[in-house]
Amino acid sequence: MPVIEIDSLSHPGVEVFSSLTEAQLRNRLNPGDAVFIAESPKVINVALAAGYEPVSLLCERRHIAGDAAAIVGAYPDMPVYTGSREVLGALTGYTLTRGVLCAMRRPAPSPVGDVVRDARRVVVIDGVVDTTNIGAIFRSAAALGIDAVLLTPQSCDPFNRRSVRVSMGSVFLVPWTWLDAPVASLKDYGFKTAAMALRDDSVGIDDPALCSEPRLAIVMGTEGDGLADHVIDGADYTVRIPMAHGVDSLNVAAAAAVAFWQLRARD
Repeated sequence: MPVIEIDSLSHPGVEVFSSLTEAQLRNRLNPGDAVFIAESPKVINVALAAGYEPVSLLCERRHIAGDAAAIVGAYPDMPVYTGSREVLGALTGYTLTRGVLCAMRRPAPSPVGDVVRDARRVVVIDGVVDTTNIGAIFRSAAALGIDAVLLTPQSCDPFNRRSVRVSMGSVFLVPWTWLDAPVASLKDYGFKTAAMALRDDSVGIDDPALCSEPRLAIVMGTEGDGLADHVIDGADYTVRIPMAHGVDSLNVAAAAAVAFWQLRARD
């Protein structure tokens, strides 16, 4: 086990934890070198169980034989960086990680057709940029029976450090990929599309025909403006969640959870 003592966060090899931006971690010029950061032993173990490859670990020394012992033992050749609490405490947000960070290899995106091949329910995240909302949507998707997640290029990266943390590792449990084609292209894979929007021509989320669709793509829009008109116009259904007390809408993550439960596939 190569344990490497550091006395500053500028130590070679530690830049992935301390100074690289999310864009630099993604490394679009050299995708084979792209990584993401998972925080806390629980989230790291979810990623490992899902088959993700660890690159290096940063933790307090006490965690090497404690919370991170199983991780360290399973990957004896993985560099483990450690140092004083003061040095590691200089890393933004470190106190929220239970003292353990893991850099992990980012896999290449899968083709849309592969991700949705056996899916009955998928969600399309269209232009959602808040990292907390992305993480929360993934957590609900994993818990409430969504088979796959598709994101438009304008959406936040699910492997953003905060998204991973908020999802509690659920980003590793649900297949996902980027949807570069129009949302309406999902009809080519046998899906009916349901745009979540408050419009006069929308149907209730408990509409019998909607709930009985064999393959359904639930389309969620941005936090502020919702879905663009052309996305709504191209959908098979426009769907609303009835509101009470004059509330005009729900947060996108809350709306997603309601939609996932109500529109889940029934056997």
